[in-house]
Amino acid sequence: MIDDFAIARAIHVLGLVHWIGGVAAVTTIVLPRVRSIPDPARAIAEFEAFERRFAAQARISILLVGLSGAYMLMKLDAWSMLAQAAGWWLDLMIAVWLLFATMVYGVEPLLHHRLRALALRDKDRAFAAATIFHVIALTAAAAAIAGGVLGAAGAL
Repeated sequence: MIDDFAIARAIHVLGLVHWIGGVAAVTTIVLPRVRSIPDPARAIAEFEAFERRFAAQARISILLVGLSGAYMLMKLDAWSMLAQAAGWWLDLMIAVWLLFATMVYGVEPLLHHRLRALALRDKDRAFAAATIFHVIALTAAAAAIAGGVLGAAGAL
């Protein structure tokens, strides 16, 4: 019989695979592709075509990951681990979640038009900055996932 914790963990992992897989695709496929397009308007249009479709999906995945993660913390009554050095992997997972949630729900919608205008003025600089941010975010997410898997398995 499958219990509620197993369902929460499955939702958590599926949400992470979708969300971070999409970030990996943007970082390693979409951004290099649009950076190679000489025309800024066309590069932005291609990036926005992908981003528009993925952002809506990512918002759902990020929400599900946050809710399922909080549920598992409550179910295990593991809040005290957040203050312990051995629980660093929980802190990192929450920090990565907060970073992405802030970007997807707050910064990007508020600054979309300004970011687009910057990219039209200086495409190379804008996409280089986006690439750097995505590489850092993807690296942090990978570390959080590795730490979460090892921590949940009791290896840390």
